[in-house]
Amino acid sequence: MLKSPLTFRLLIDPLPVPDPLTFVFNGGQLLIHEASLALPSMSVAAAAGADERSIQPVGMLGSRYCHAAWIEGDPAAPEGYVWRGLRSLFGAVDEDLLAVAGRASQIAEWARTHRFCGACGSPMERVRGERCFKCTSCAMTAYPRISPAMMVLIRKGDSYLMAMHVASPSKRFTPLAGFLEAGESIEDAVHREVFEEVGLRVHNLKYFSSQSWPFPHSLMIAFTADYLDGEIRIDAGELSEARWFGPDDEWPERVPHISISSVLVDAHRPRS
Repeated sequence: MLKSPLTFRLLIDPLPVPDPLTFVFNGGQLLIHEASLALPSMSVAAAAGADERSIQPVGMLGSRYCHAAWIEGDPAAPEGYVWRGLRSLFGAVDEDLLAVAGRASQIAEWARTHRFCGACGSPMERVRGERCFKCTSCAMTAYPRISPAMMVLIRKGDSYLMAMHVASPSKRFTPLAGFLEAGESIEDAVHREVFEEVGLRVHNLKYFSSQSWPFPHSLMIAFTADYLDGEIRIDAGELSEARWFGPDDEWPERVPHISISSVLVDAHRPRS
């Protein structure tokens, strides 16, 4: 599952090192060597358009200092390099490096979107010792945005409910999921999303696990729950189909454990 490696240590302030691991992003895509899938050097990053103002510290991956940079517009990649979406690198790049890239992408996007104050429009500046921008005029502060989302696998006897989400890039049956609304607890969101999406009520919520998901800045919090009552009535704006999967049904195909969704499903998949 995509998660921070044990060898990673968060850093807030930059380190003056000559050979950092440099994650350069443009529109959510990472600059990477086309053949070797290696990260660019600082000189290549500069040739692509990254400058000192865009660079943000990320942390240490083992003994290597990591930082992130962003580039706007539609820049051409330097010779031998390409822009690649992080999803396209699943299974192709070392998982530890990819996990740090996911963290770096969120930091880069936060820095790109907080150059100016959202309240008064004045320039923002970094606060030393904090992952924070502060307005130079009205003193409003901005921290990296994290969007919490619930995920739940509902059990009814020996069957589990999964759905095909309209906006899903994979087009596979997965557990129900949705973002929290302002003022909700994560448990409130589970009950609301389940009722809104499939018309069911659940109880006996049990925490399963959580995962940072950098598309663009989600925190996925997964649960299991037991069916209480109701009949399936899908929200056609969110789902194309929802149904129960029992031990005699053909379950969604197994996929690599990159996302918490696949881990949650496989933890409850019938033994063959």
